[in-house]
Amino acid sequence: MAGVRKRHPKKEVEEVLRTRSMQTFDFSLVIQGADVLSPLSLNALFEAGCGDATFGEVDGVQHGDFSRDAASLEEAIAGAMAAVERAVPGAVVTRVEPDDLVTASEIAERFGRSRESVRLLIAGRRGPGGFPAPVSHLKARGRLWRWAEVAAWGRESIAWTGPGQEAAFIAAINGALELRRLAPRVRGRQRRLIARILAAADVSLSGPVGSR
Repeated sequence: MAGVRKRHPKKEVEEVLRTRSMQTFDFSLVIQGADVLSPLSLNALFEAGCGDATFGEVDGVQHGDFSRDAASLEEAIAGAMAAVERAVPGAVVTRVEPDDLVTASEIAERFGRSRESVRLLIAGRRGPGGFPAPVSHLKARGRLWRWAEVAAWGRESIAWTGPGQEAAFIAAINGALELRRLAPRVRGRQRRLIARILAAADVSLSGPVGSR
């Protein structure tokens, strides 16, 4: 009969299973290189599939706050990055947030503890000790830690069960984005050294699936 479309049960089942496996991931992209807040850019971003994002600016730094449905965090971030850079010529994603670098106050907030409790954990006066060393401002008030390391320590040492399993992935993504930004400025032997480091990293990344 004209106008009637045949149904494909297998495809429908696959779509239902995919929909059930979807999760909502909240993250932000920091964007440079082009104005993404102009009416023309915002329209292009919407057409590119960024209707699940709100774009704004803080102190001259542009960002897109996404709440994206996807099967995995990597799929959500990859799709959002590709859409932004495809929709607005010259736009470059430079960082994914929440960032991996955190202050003691941010650690306290993520752990759900008081600032004093976290200070004692850092000093080794509470808990099993072995709190990760800061990666910046060692002797200053504004010390910074890598959340990937702190989250792993929390799960192993104080039975913390909050979110943080993807922290290492976010840190690696931001490292790759920073390398993409800085690599064109590096020349000669410095560039070859970076290439050797990346080649060595690729060997470990391409190991057996079970080791990942």
